[in-house]
Amino acid sequence: MASEIQLEESWLRKLAPEFEQPYMLALKTFLRQEKSAGKVIFPPGKEMFNALNHTPLDKVKVVILGQDPYHGDDQAHGLCFSVRPGVPLPPSLVNIYKEIRQELDIEMPAHGCLTAWADQGVLLLNSVLSVERGRAASHQGQGWEQFTDRVIEAINAHREGVVFMLWGAYAQRKGAHIDGQKHCVLKAPHPSPLSAHRGFFGCGHFAAANEYLQSRGEVPIEWRLPDQVND
Repeated sequence: MASEIQLEESWLRKLAPEFEQPYMLALKTFLRQEKSAGKVIFPPGKEMFNALNHTPLDKVKVVILGQDPYHGDDQAHGLCFSVRPGVPLPPSLVNIYKEIRQELDIEMPAHGCLTAWADQGVLLLNSVLSVERGRAASHQGQGWEQFTDRVIEAINAHREGVVFMLWGAYAQRKGAHIDGQKHCVLKAPHPSPLSAHRGFFGCGHFAAANEYLQSRGEVPIEWRLPDQVND
């Protein structure tokens, strides 16, 4: 199965064995059956690994953990919290933008495409990498969680000084085994409108991430996004 996967080389070296594991073969069968049944799956297959393809393992500086892809038309493109250009901003992303503006006095653009972050080393990783159109969380428990655990383990083991932003209980459970002596682990409530006012607003994560990176002699993330982007 690994030979069929279009995956960035540094990730493929670490993750290739996963594609031969029973859980991953079962996931492949599940996805094929869903498509054969006429179900629409987001994002398209070639974009499911976009987070890894935009942010090679040896370039990861920051990890933001999400849960599931967006399940509406034309939204998901493989980066957590990000939507394609021209798509209305989801509420959680609006709150992320508000926090960045508060922390860094940056006016954010009208689009929600975060590719520019990914290309600088911000791994925008969902726990589950696919979803059925119109059915939130429909692909949970099919194997993706185990695969993305391996992604996190690879970063934890093979990199040093990565900033992990763990927003909400789900992300914090998934990142529970990250070595806090080796990496910078930042925790806050989820930016959803249901929880952002409980401590996401004012968390200071974006400024803190850059301060930490600079303290290690790394180039900080330019959180300001370009006004115009091509997906």
